[in-house]
Amino acid sequence: GLLGASIALVWFSQRQGIPTYQVADLAAAVTPIGLGFGRIGNFINGELYGRATDVDWCMVFPTGGPACRHPSQLYEAGLEGLFLFTLVWIISKTAPPSGTLFWTFIAGYGVCRMIVEFFREPDAHLGFILASFSMGQLLSFPMIIVGVFMLALGYQRRSLMQAKS
Repeated sequence: GLLGASIALVWFSQRQGIPTYQVADLAAAVTPIGLGFGRIGNFINGELYGRATDVDWCMVFPTGGPACRHPSQLYEAGLEGLFLFTLVWIISKTAPPSGTLFWTFIAGYGVCRMIVEFFREPDAHLGFILASFSMGQLLSFPMIIVGVFMLALGYQRRSLMQAKS
């Protein structure tokens, strides 16, 4: 989904003559809202539940067997929805370099997903891919690395441009 959305974003921005990072930053500002509501929908539907646990707030899901499980969809709604939205919103108030909101979202989503995957039941057809890491964690790691690298690059470019002026 993220790759397809990114391709569509680049295509749209170029077709409309709008700077790509301007569109990407706008998308990054609103995407967490959709992610948060999507995860609440997952919770209501009883899908994408967490691993079996004995924490006080565990829940039994209709398709999750008799085990009490983490409501990982709510963890994701809080992290990918509320936390990421708040983070991007706060950064937007600091006049960041172009692309900062987008790359903050990419790195932040990777971090949030990496955390939640420790509580989420791995996809049945995939299980754990590498040691105790799920496919979601393996896909999140490059997002974190690329996001942080691009953020550093953006701020470095701005510093160099300010030094030249």
